[in-house]
Amino acid sequence: MLDGLLYRGAPLRLESRYRRVGDVLMYERYFERDAPVLVMVHGIGVSSRYFLPTAARLAERCNVYAPDLPGFGFSAPLGLRPTVRRLADAFEAWLDAAGLEVPDAVVANSFGCQVVADFAARRPERVARLVLVGPTIDRRARSLGRQAARLALDSVREPVGLLALETVDYVQHLRKCGVGAFVEMIRDPLERNLALVRAHTLVVRGDRDPIVPRAWAEEVAATLPRGRLVEVAGAAHAVNYNAPDALTRLTLEFLHEPDGVA
Repeated sequence: MLDGLLYRGAPLRLESRYRRVGDVLMYERYFERDAPVLVMVHGIGVSSRYFLPTAARLAERCNVYAPDLPGFGFSAPLGLRPTVRRLADAFEAWLDAAGLEVPDAVVANSFGCQVVADFAARRPERVARLVLVGPTIDRRARSLGRQAARLALDSVREPVGLLALETVDYVQHLRKCGVGAFVEMIRDPLERNLALVRAHTLVVRGDRDPIVPRAWAEEVAATLPRGRLVEVAGAAHAVNYNAPDALTRLTLEFLHEPDGVA
């Protein structure tokens, strides 16, 4: 029911199902067709639900999957502290269960970028292209207090609908897992993994994103061996929700770029 309110004008609707991944039951939203495969990875506290505006637009031309990581959304928790490494391993296990050896691209937002970067650094053979949208954590602001302040500023720049969605998802996640993943988000040094990512990578930042300042986004793109930065005018942190048309266009263009372009 709630999903139907989140497409923001997209003509298609994704389907959903549960998938058994080892000992964990994971929930996923998807639209399958004979087309390039895109996988979308959500951020901290939330679920794949906030990717629906972009996912539904991409589904017009792609085979799209958007799983809820263990302990997030409708997926069961891991039963262990949700570290970045464990969530990355769970993501790989989900890919295996879904029969997705090497997706054509993985699109991640915020904390999802940390999970995907860990996976890509350790499993480079399984990552063709990455789109990192609003990658956290800015190494110059690695504290819960500073991140909370930035999140508060971002909240007044995001659509009201996103704030309602985040409230529901945050409560659901905290009931299952507590604050463990938030602590891991702060501790995880994204920059250490970036230099090991071999995949062609597009870094996307909303130019009104206070969580990911331009200087940090530029550093992320420069640290990646094959990275480049694009900014979306007028967008805040969750570009996948607040500017889905722009992110869809950028992703499709990137998907069809020659491999040597960076």
